[in-house]
Amino acid sequence: MSSLWFKIAIAGVWVGAIVLIAELLHLYTSTDPEKIRKVVHIGTGQVILLAWWLEIPAWVGITASILASVVTLLSYKFPILPGINSVGRKSLGTFFYAASIGILVAWFWAIEQPQYAAIGILVMTWGDGLAALIGQKYGKHPYKIGGIQKSWEGSLTMALVSYLVASLILFAVEGNIWQVYVVPIAVALIATGLEAFSKLGVDNITVPVGSAALCFFLMEILPSSL
Repeated sequence: MSSLWFKIAIAGVWVGAIVLIAELLHLYTSTDPEKIRKVVHIGTGQVILLAWWLEIPAWVGITASILASVVTLLSYKFPILPGINSVGRKSLGTFFYAASIGILVAWFWAIEQPQYAAIGILVMTWGDGLAALIGQKYGKHPYKIGGIQKSWEGSLTMALVSYLVASLILFAVEGNIWQVYVVPIAVALIATGLEAFSKLGVDNITVPVGSAALCFFLMEILPSSL
């Protein structure tokens, strides 16, 4: 039990440090609020790797997700996390983010396939996070889908990063040609498509769950060797 609490403490310290950095940036610097939010978006998502590598039980991740979801909902009404939610646009993205971790941990820890939870969360954190930053700074070619404006530069970043994330994790766990080269293409395409429909921050749950689900089901139906 003491070992478990030590593992939980490691994950908690990591998340707490990222949130603290964001709040300090918010309070003492003039850093763009969207950039601060992406620091948290990318940084806290890496906790899924800690949970996987440290073999933290599912109940811990689910409980943490529920607590984080409650805190984020309260933060929309009260100044609990001003550094994270001071973006200046209406969005439930932080809530969906917390909920998605709980959903994927509950699903893939139960079947002892945590790599798919990692793929879903890291596609969201790195892909969506970098796509937003690249799109805002270098997005010179915008497009609209249903009134939602994106840039081709941002979407290309989302696709490339999603492919890289899925490919690296599947290479480490599985390793054959289907899993390393073919499946990540489908994951990248679905993740990019879902990210394009990001109204109210809903992509923070559709991207990770959709990416993980697609990857899992493709791995189930494609041949295990080539």
